[in-house]
Order: sequence, then structure tokens, then C-alpha cells
Amino acid sequence: MAKKIKEKTGELLLKPIAYIHTDFPSKFALPRQGEVSSAVKGLITFEREFRKEGILRGLETFSHVILIWGFSQEEEGPFSPTIRPPKLGGNKRVGVFASRSPNRPNPLGLTIAKIEKINTESKGGPYLYLSGVDLMDHTPIYDIKPYVPYADCFPEAKGGFAKPSQSINLEVAFENGCDSLLSQEKKEELVSVLSQDPRPGYKHDSERIYAFPFLTYTIRFRVEEEKRIVVLEIR
Repeated sequence: MAKKIKEKTGELLLKPIAYIHTDFPSKFALPRQGEVSSAVKGLITFEREFRKEGILRGLETFSHVILIWGFSQEEEGPFSPTIRPPKLGGNKRVGVFASRSPNRPNPLGLTIAKIEKINTESKGGPYLYLSGVDLMDHTPIYDIKPYVPYADCFPEAKGGFAKPSQSINLEVAFENGCDSLLSQEKKEELVSVLSQDPRPGYKHDSERIYAFPFLTYTIRFRVEEEKRIVVLEIR
């Protein structure tokens, strides 16, 4: 017997089903799109009521998932109908629905990430290990859907003003052996993010020293001649 579905109107109350854990506790230096930094990893842990046997059954047959999540650090308040995308230099406005700005009527984001491992055996699980993520640490996850290539991939689609980030590939160097503090895996993750130039698209100051948190460290760097990023300190 089919379940009766009640018509619902008005506001929709969302609650997190899970949280993702990454090495980036702030927005700065996060990949602009996860697919350009495949070395960036994430671990999804589920809230207690969703730690159910079988809740991920069948997901192992897919290679990628679609995450629907919340911009957890955006301040509440009225949104602007137009925004200035960094891709356009920060001086041209487009409509909010022609952008992926976090300043939205409903602060929801979408990410496609690769499944690295599914752990349903360990206590407190299930656990979902992903790569190619572009989310801050402890971002709330509202839904997880399998990525279906035949339905979700449109190679002929136009990308508008959002030019591919793959065109950015800066050299990354470390001063005074400061990279010795990181494991090889974490160094590769950091380099993959820095090589894509994490600075705001319209703020390129060759004299400025930038800093952002990564793991439990603070990373300080500068950019030389728009070609090379030099990590000055990891502390």
C-alpha cells in the first residue's frame, strides 16, 4: 500500500544528516571547485539517528556522490539580488542565480566528490571517505545522492563566465624546509590548493603576505610575479 503524501507549503525545516571533516577550518584557500584539487580529502560522519544499518547499501557501486550542504559561516541577513563574482574581477555584477555565491536566499551548496572508501564496520559508523571536496571542516550535510553520469553529465553545456580553473597551475616552493612539518600526503594536499592560487580573484597584491589555517597550522605565503607561490612559514 502506497504511503499517503501530505502536501506541504511554507518553510522547509532542514536538519543536518551528517558533517564533513576536512583540513580547512576557514573559507580561505578552499578549492573553488573540488574536482581541480583531487588531493583534498573529506570524511563524512553521520548524526546518531542516521547511523543505521543499510543506509549506504548500494552506494559502493557508484564512484561519486552529490552532496547538498549548508554555508555554515554565512551571516544571516538580507541577500542582494546581484553579486560581484571574483571570476569577473569583482567589478561586474550578475544576478545571484547566475552565480554560486554563498549569499543566497537559502544558503545551500552543492558538491560532486569522489568516493574513496565506505566503512560500515567501525564503531560510530558508517563513515564515508571522499576526495575532491571543496568544503570547510564541520560543514553540515543535508543530503547525499549518487552521481549518475548518464543523467548528470552534459559535456556540451556552456560554462558562462566561469572559466575552467585548470588553466591555473602555479609553482609552489617552501622556504627553510618548513614543509618538513607535514606528511607527504598533507603536503600534496596543500600544494594542490596553493597551485590553484587561493587568493581572491580580484585581489592580487605582489607585496602582500597571505595567511590561512590548515590542519592545526597557519600557512603564510606570498606570490612572486604571478607565477610562483612561496610558502614562507608553517607554524
